[in-house]
Amino acid sequence: MILELLQSRRTIRKFLPTLPERALLEQLIVAATSAPSASNKQPWRFLIVTNPEVKTRMADTIRAAVERVARHIEPQFESPFRAYGDYFTRFENAPVVIVPLYRPLTLLSSMVGAGLSPKDQQNITIMEQHSGLVSVSLAMENLLLMAHDLGLGASGLTGPLIAADDLSRILSIPPGWHIVALVAVGYPAEQPAATARKPVADVTRWII
Repeated sequence: MILELLQSRRTIRKFLPTLPERALLEQLIVAATSAPSASNKQPWRFLIVTNPEVKTRMADTIRAAVERVARHIEPQFESPFRAYGDYFTRFENAPVVIVPLYRPLTLLSSMVGAGLSPKDQQNITIMEQHSGLVSVSLAMENLLLMAHDLGLGASGLTGPLIAADDLSRILSIPPGWHIVALVAVGYPAEQPAATARKPVADVTRWII
């Protein structure tokens, strides 16, 4: 049953204009916050954006960032980059954009004293950063699956992070919090076919 849900989920980029009911959107967040997290710190917040003007400002700042980067792309790569960058604003016409936020886990780093080797300190810093990011990524997958189960369409976009600082300013995100992705949500206006997946044998290495 769970495998069927996983394998039937699709990335939806075209949406009907109808705004999903608030109760459905709240169910998405309930599902997201049911995810496991490092040390059960639940380092997540979720912004739910339905204001068209805010979505337009978000898309505009991303397009500006794509343009800035495009001016420094090698000529042979510029056209593919611009085509790629077009995907970064595919959330603009979605009725809802959910913005999952994370903050790094600050636990072990507050316990260690002076004298710890730079290598160990670096590993702790990376571990704490990744702990927050991975925790919210798990929550985001729950959100995507719940959307599918409720008859909604959704897609997660990390490309918009090309303008992460500007998005944080537009959305008034507090210091210390970081955007994981943008999640476009709405009633689907398309039914994409399944995309190919790499064979399990190609992505697995057994250490026995």
